[in-house]
Amino acid sequence: MNQTGISIRLSVMMFLQFFIWGGWFVTLGSYLGNNLQTTDAQASMAFSTQSWGAIIAPFIIGLIADRFFNAERILGVLHLAGAVLMYMMYQATDFASFYPYVLAYMILYMPTLALVNSVSFRQLTDPSKQFSKIRVFGTIGWVIAGFVISALSWDSQEAAQAGMLKNTFLMVAAASAVLGIFSFTLPKTPPQVDKGEKIKVSDILGLDALKLLANKNFAVFFFSSVLICIPLAFYYQMTNPFLLEIGMTNATGKQAIGQISEIAFMLLLPIFLTRYGIKKTLLFGMLAWAIRYVLFAYGNADSGTWMLLLGIALHGICYDFFFVSGQIYTDSKAGAKFQSAAQGLITLATYGVGMLIGFWAAGQISGMYTNADGTHTWENIWLLPAGFSVLVFILFSIFFKNEKVAYKQD
Repeated sequence: MNQTGISIRLSVMMFLQFFIWGGWFVTLGSYLGNNLQTTDAQASMAFSTQSWGAIIAPFIIGLIADRFFNAERILGVLHLAGAVLMYMMYQATDFASFYPYVLAYMILYMPTLALVNSVSFRQLTDPSKQFSKIRVFGTIGWVIAGFVISALSWDSQEAAQAGMLKNTFLMVAAASAVLGIFSFTLPKTPPQVDKGEKIKVSDILGLDALKLLANKNFAVFFFSSVLICIPLAFYYQMTNPFLLEIGMTNATGKQAIGQISEIAFMLLLPIFLTRYGIKKTLLFGMLAWAIRYVLFAYGNADSGTWMLLLGIALHGICYDFFFVSGQIYTDSKAGAKFQSAAQGLITLATYGVGMLIGFWAAGQISGMYTNADGTHTWENIWLLPAGFSVLVFILFSIFFKNEKVAYKQD
C-alpha cells in the first residue's frame, strides 16, 4: 500500500474514532437527566467511567497490546465489543442497568485512544510532520458528530425531554461496528515488545517517570496539571445540560465551535511557545478556564448568547495551550528513555485522578445548587470552578520558574 493510501486509511480511522466519542459523551449529561432521571451524584458516576478507563487503560495496552497481538486487531475487537455495549446502553431503561454498560464501554474505549496513535506512528515515515494532518480528522469527526445531533434536533429542549438523545447511542453503535470492521483492513502493526520479556508494573504505569518529580519545576507542573483537571471536568459534565436548560438552540452543534477553535489554536501554539515561552503559554491556558466559566456564569440564551459562544470558543486555548504544550514540555523533560512512561504517567494523573475528583466535585456542587423545580442556580455553579482555576493560576505563576523547552541528550 502506498503512503497516500495509508494516510487516507489512517485519516478515516481517526475520523471514526472521535466521531464515536463526540457522538454520545457531549450529550451524556442531558440524556441522563431527561431519560434516566438521574441524580447529580449518579451523573458524576457515569462521567467518572472515563477516568476509570484512563486508569485501567495502561494495563490493557501494557499487558496485551504491546506484547501479544497486532494493535489494529485489538482496535477492531475493542470497537466491535463497544458497538454491542453501546446498543445495550441504548436499550437501558434506568441508571442501574445503564451504569455497568457505560463502565465496561469506557474501560474498552480509553485504550483505543493509544492504539490509534500507535497504528499511526508505526505507519508514517515522518510522524513529526505527518501525524497532525492525520489527527486533525479526529477533531473533524467530533465536530461532525455534534452537527449531526443538532441537525436532527435530538438536542432541542423538547426532543431531549421526549427522549430523542437516546438515539445517539444507536448512531455510535453503528459507527463503532464500522470502525471495528474497518480496523482489520488497516496496515499490520505487530507488537514490538518480546513476549518473553519480563512484565514490570512500573513500566505499565509509567512509574519510572516519577523520577522526574525530583525536578522542582516539573513537580509544580505535574501537580498543577492534576489540579486544573478538576475544573476541566465541570465543562465536560455540565455544559450540555446547562445550555439545554437555559434554552440555547442547537446546543451540541454550537459546542463543536470548541473543537474548531482547537484546530486554529493548534496552529498558533508553536508561535506562542517561541514568543512567550512555556510558562506564559501554560498560564494563558489556565486563565482561559477561569474566563470561560465567568462567561458561562453571566451569559444567557438571549442577549448574553455571545458570552456563551465565546466561552465555548475558548476551548482551543484551554486545551491546546495547557494540555498540548504540557505534553511537549513533559516530552522534553523526560528524554528518550522515559518519554513513553512520562506521557503515560501524566495521562493517568490528569484524565485519571484529576478528572475523577473533578467529576465527583461537579456532581456534589450541581446537586447543592439544584432548585426545587429541578433547575439549577448556574451562576453559583460556574463561579466555583472559575475561582479554583484562578487559584491554580496564582500558585503556578508563583512556583513555576520559566525555562526554555529543550530536549535532553541521552
